[in-house]
Amino acid sequence: MANGRLLLLDSASLYYRAFFGIPDTLKAPDGTVVNALRGLLDFVSALSTQYEPEAVVACWDDAWRPQWRVDLIPTYKTQRLGDDGGEADTTKGLLGPQVPLIAEALGLVGIPVVGAKDAEADDVIGTLSSRWDGPVDVVTGDRDLFQLVNDTAGVRVLYTARGVSKHDVVDEAWIRSKYAIDASRYVDFAVMRGDASDGLPGVAGIGDKTAAALLEEFGDLDGILAAAQDDSSSIKPRVRQSLIDSDDYIAAARIVVAVKKDVCEPPTYERTPLSDKQVQAFREFGTTWGLGGAAERALKAVRR
Repeated sequence: MANGRLLLLDSASLYYRAFFGIPDTLKAPDGTVVNALRGLLDFVSALSTQYEPEAVVACWDDAWRPQWRVDLIPTYKTQRLGDDGGEADTTKGLLGPQVPLIAEALGLVGIPVVGAKDAEADDVIGTLSSRWDGPVDVVTGDRDLFQLVNDTAGVRVLYTARGVSKHDVVDEAWIRSKYAIDASRYVDFAVMRGDASDGLPGVAGIGDKTAAALLEEFGDLDGILAAAQDDSSSIKPRVRQSLIDSDDYIAAARIVVAVKKDVCEPPTYERTPLSDKQVQAFREFGTTWGLGGAAERALKAVRR
């Protein structure tokens, strides 16, 4: 028997959005800024209320820039590096202290926080979505996860680029309308197009329209690469040469762009009602960190 809906949270995507979208004047009684904490809880409350999932999992970046991806493409996420070699802090140091509080808050309301060694949250999401027998909604502002969209499997992306309250529900028809490709070819499309925000240069001379046209004509990236080797191919000479010159990059990028689906075991999904003791513990947490109405909204949402 199939399960109900699983809601998978791209946690970092959501807490960064909360941090930059909500004033950092929101503080706990001790002066700690809690805008990301309060905002993320409200995001989870709103989405849980709207979609009524059977289970919610917060997927975590145990490695935001896994070494195995860097080994394949050294430029991977280099633009996000700070002077110390870690992720650059664009939050004035105000988000870092909130991240463990976010994980604690989620745990207190019964939402598992799941990461995996040498893996990004994307890989955790790919793994859990592939092992759930029922519909899955992936909440993210990262278009890389469009590769998971599959109408038959019931996997959608709730895409938050325009805001959580204005999110797009991304299914196969949405991807076809937006990019003129099949969702199953999104990795091929992304490899050719590249993504400057992730340090992936793509294939020179190939943007969204050219990548989509090539996939429409030749079916998939293997078909495109085979055609590039044929002097009589309909591919324009400049693009053909770019594809040939990018052979090593393409081979590496196909591995880097594809989310993994074997990085962790699923958590215990059973959502038992919070005990009075658990409710009290979360309310005390809310008081300590000045969560105000966000705490009660979260309790109401998870106890539906």
